[in-house]
Amino acid sequence: MILNLFSGTNEVLLFSVFGIVIILFLIVDLGLVHKGPAKITQKDALIQTIFWIFISTVFGVLIYFFGGGPEDALEYFSAYVTEKALSVDNIFVILLILRYFKVKDEYYHDILFWGILGAIVFRAIFIFLGALLIGEFHWILYIFGIFLVYSGIKIFNEDEDMEIEPEKNLLTRWAKKILPISNSDRGGRFVFRENGKLWFTPLFLVILLIESTDLIFAVDSIPAAFAITQNEFVIYTSNIFAVMGLRAMFFLLANTLDKFYLLQKGLSVVLIFIGVKMLMEMSIIQKAFQLIGIEHAHIPIIWSFIVIMAALTFSIVLSIMFPQPETVEEATEPVEASEN
Repeated sequence: MILNLFSGTNEVLLFSVFGIVIILFLIVDLGLVHKGPAKITQKDALIQTIFWIFISTVFGVLIYFFGGGPEDALEYFSAYVTEKALSVDNIFVILLILRYFKVKDEYYHDILFWGILGAIVFRAIFIFLGALLIGEFHWILYIFGIFLVYSGIKIFNEDEDMEIEPEKNLLTRWAKKILPISNSDRGGRFVFRENGKLWFTPLFLVILLIESTDLIFAVDSIPAAFAITQNEFVIYTSNIFAVMGLRAMFFLLANTLDKFYLLQKGLSVVLIFIGVKMLMEMSIIQKAFQLIGIEHAHIPIIWSFIVIMAALTFSIVLSIMFPQPETVEEATEPVEASEN
């Protein structure tokens, strides 16, 4: 089942391009571009966001020419757009975590870098473990479908205000019990040695908390990707390209997330739609369709892509056209009040 979309030279080519791009930019980013704590400007964030969208699009084009053609390319783009949209909620939670721990702006880059690196590893485990289970037990897909419909309904009915309680996170509570945690960030370091003893800074706890919350979000995004395609390569590459652009999106949207308050509703529509799409493949539902004269009920990938794009686009446009009253009031407040 693994990589059933590609074969021979094309498989090696796409694997090589993906691996080189990810490894190269991780090395360049950490080792050459950012050698110390530095605040990312809005301009830099915009350039990086456009860059990662461009790179992700180019890879989708490569799948079109060297993979399985237009349908498989659409699967890639559908999974990519879905993951990108789901990342917005992730960005909001990361922002809350950083503000809760009063992390300085210049440390954001390194924290998000290691957070994304961890996401690359853990999501690979999630995706290939999921593919292995689905290969053995196909009915797991239907559990994914039910879970996505439930998640979509839950997200639709959730309050927009979100709170985090790091003191209740099992991972951070465990870390505080067994690791020596200092009270200082030591100039943006995560660990340091003093008098022969290894100490961990509060920034290390921030990374642990971000990693654990990313795993929670992956529980939604990965089943959503499996609802679009069962090809592990397409799922992983679309997922990771979306994650690689997450940090730039964070710096770009961190101060404007409240303006897209309806995006959450759009995401819920997407999750419900792809959950229903997955459940339609159940034999009992197919038999029900056959009773009304439909031999095989199936939503083509092109329509899936159109629905996903339409739901997200409309939610963003409506958020801009009909802003929340709170957003308007905050925008009229003098800047000096927030700076003091």
